[in-house]
Amino acid sequence: MSQPSESTLVIIPTFNERENLPGVIARLRESEPNVHVLVVDDSSPDGTGDVADDIAAKDTAVNGVERIFVMHREGKGGLWGAYRAGFAWGLERDYQVLCEMDADGSHAPEQLRLLLAAIDEGADLVIGSRYVPGGKTVNWPVSRQVLSRGGNIYISMALGAGVSDITAGYRAYRREVLETLDLESIGKAAYLFQTELAWQSVQAGFDVREVPITFTEREHGESKMDGSFVKQSLVQVTKWGAVHRYTQVRDIATEFGKLGAHEVKTRVRNTRKKFGK
Repeated sequence: MSQPSESTLVIIPTFNERENLPGVIARLRESEPNVHVLVVDDSSPDGTGDVADDIAAKDTAVNGVERIFVMHREGKGGLWGAYRAGFAWGLERDYQVLCEMDADGSHAPEQLRLLLAAIDEGADLVIGSRYVPGGKTVNWPVSRQVLSRGGNIYISMALGAGVSDITAGYRAYRREVLETLDLESIGKAAYLFQTELAWQSVQAGFDVREVPITFTEREHGESKMDGSFVKQSLVQVTKWGAVHRYTQVRDIATEFGKLGAHEVKTRVRNTRKKFGK
């Protein structure tokens, strides 16, 4: 019987990653030669898109089969925009598993097997986690570790999602997850699309699991994310959590109301039977 991971697409968004991309793809092709790769480049000024085209052409020439593809997008459309375009591309081509991977080397291609193994074991969404036993970060200052881990703890508590590293970006999805979620409604708040995807997957009843990974800070280039989004993100999560808790309380109250009404009707009916009315 075939496994879902036998039809896997790894989506790698890029913007000014010409120094990092060749090494990441080479490591991925070495560790997982059967997966396909889609590079989604947002018109990188440093020529990353041209580098990706060259890698894809050379790989096809050597292997005789297209396994590396490149999508060129106009302008800088953002990380979520790139992933959403990549998901649509992969779903149209009937891939069973679609993965997220950073182009800067922070997500070790050699650990993709851990995510795919969990998918084959029955998971619907697998998150490469820094904060489950065995997970860790490398080359991060203490301040960033505290901010990231503290933020994840707060988000998990606020939403009740039960995910230790809900902001993590190393992921594998079964296609059914992406087909079920309303992707158009996601990603309107800062960099919270990863949180939304995981949280909505949990709410939809999908099997969401975490596997430990080693997250390594990039060696070349600059991070696309700064600390300015943290406050906005936590404020937004607090709002989501408040709405979620309110909805839970409202639903519980409604159910109790139904039970109470049923109990009253039952007692009235029994009383009428008792007195012959």
